Amino acid sequence: MENLSFERWRQPFEEALRLDSVAQHLPSSLYEPIDYFMNLGGKRLRPIVCLASAEACGTDFHKAMGAALAIEWFHNFSLVHDDIMDKAPLRRGQPTLHERNGLSAGVLCGDRMLVEAYMHLAKSPEPAIKILLNRFNQTAAEVCEGQQLDMDFECREHVFPQEYIEMIRLKTAVLLGFSLEAGALCAGWSQNQAEPLYRFGEQLGIAFQLKDDWLDAFGDPSMTGKQPGGDVRSRKKTWLWIQTHQEQPQKLKSFDTLPDNERVTATLTLFQQLKLQEKSMQLALNHKNNAIQALNELNLQPKEKLFFQHFADFLLGRDY
Repeated sequence: MENLSFERWRQPFEEALRLDSVAQHLPSSLYEPIDYFMNLGGKRLRPIVCLASAEACGTDFHKAMGAALAIEWFHNFSLVHDDIMDKAPLRRGQPTLHERNGLSAGVLCGDRMLVEAYMHLAKSPEPAIKILLNRFNQTAAEVCEGQQLDMDFECREHVFPQEYIEMIRLKTAVLLGFSLEAGALCAGWSQNQAEPLYRFGEQLGIAFQLKDDWLDAFGDPSMTGKQPGGDVRSRKKTWLWIQTHQEQPQKLKSFDTLPDNERVTATLTLFQQLKLQEKSMQLALNHKNNAIQALNELNLQPKEKLFFQHFADFLLGRDY
């Protein structure tokens, strides 16, 4: 792993994804919207760390390309269906698939993207396919469970902080954990050998989502590209909201009668008064430290761990 830049793996992955385009498939009413959504961009963090993991574990990262593509297709499938459930009009600054092409297209395109994920997973190295399939299925089930918990929380007045952590573990973190684990499995590692890599990704995924929540409330709009308080505006029960509800439930409830912009401003101010800016970042750092502890259990040379340490620093240090 001589070059620790994301570009070492990003460029080959983007080329593989380009060659994997379904734009020319028929019927175009199914495949054109899929191609549109897959080309909206994104950080590609999950497939990149899958490829990096394979290389760190001693194999040519191209051997994990099938798994990396499967992970990206699955991730985008989940976004298409999440956008439907959230009634979201925009994704990465562009119309969501269902907003652009209709609800039926959103459902069916998402289904077809999931099939594409399995097709690519089947291209993994032969000895690893069975365990990869089992772990992928478990991960996919957990992502669905996390999404359901997220929707359940919308109908509940009381949600406890640890329930939120478990929800984001399922909805967000397990896929990052699987991405790292999959690279190791493609390199010929056993599931037991790869388990610390999975925990590294899982704990880092929790920290990643907590930082996302922090950026939504406290980030610089010129860097995030978003208006502060989007989660508050949408009445999402993030860790920040849940903690505030535990400490100042009546005050938080009194904001409900305010016009929307005033409600958002008042809520963000209350977050700051309760020092949640510092507390939530400390919680994210605790999970990052848990991730580093898992990383240190791996039988890798220090230079081979360096990318993952930089990756953890990047996720927690980012301002967008």
